[in-house]
Amino acid sequence: MDTTIASNKPNEALKAIYLTAEDLNLAASLLYQAYHDDPLLMEILNSSKSSSFAYEKKLRALIREELNCFWQRHEPLVGLFKEGALKAVACVFKSDSKIKAQRMWHWRLKLMLSAGYLTTQQLIEKENTIRQALDEYDYYHFLAFIAVAPGMQKQGVGSFLLRALDDLINTDDDTLGLAVYITRDDLKPLFITDGFKSIKKLEFCNISGDLLFKLKASI
Repeated sequence: MDTTIASNKPNEALKAIYLTAEDLNLAASLLYQAYHDDPLLMEILNSSKSSSFAYEKKLRALIREELNCFWQRHEPLVGLFKEGALKAVACVFKSDSKIKAQRMWHWRLKLMLSAGYLTTQQLIEKENTIRQALDEYDYYHFLAFIAVAPGMQKQGVGSFLLRALDDLINTDDDTLGLAVYITRDDLKPLFITDGFKSIKKLEFCNISGDLLFKLKASI
């Protein structure tokens, strides 16, 4: 199967393809850098009351377990490559996926051991609330994580990755579109420019964020 999702022809310097098992460690590193200062994760992972080492350990554990869960359930893990090097990554799941808010029992166990019971429950509650807020859309895709390598930011890479996700979603006749929840105001223009609309404000742990949705082009 051709795993290419999109490329910026004619020179094809950037190419979006599905990640392989060998790419997961690099993907985890990009996600760690991107979400290290995410205000909601910092609050849930209790960064203000933990040492920097403890916080970083919990964040790495969360990202590792999430990636493993996506991989095992065959959910789309999309990487953006330039000259063979991973420059950006996006993790997507379908609303009818076997990936539920509670994940699998071993996901819960591993995360509780590394990040704690309260953290695990807060993450589950957050996802349950987001899913309930999207009930009216019936069937959709959800962008759980997105990251661009520090040296590639503000070069249109994020926009190209979102366009690649459009290509991915357009192959699914039943999906209504793509949803994402963001808590950083500096990221909102990227999604709004790409056609996302803000549909609801949601707050978790006193951190407010925007739930955005982009209808599939054919709808």
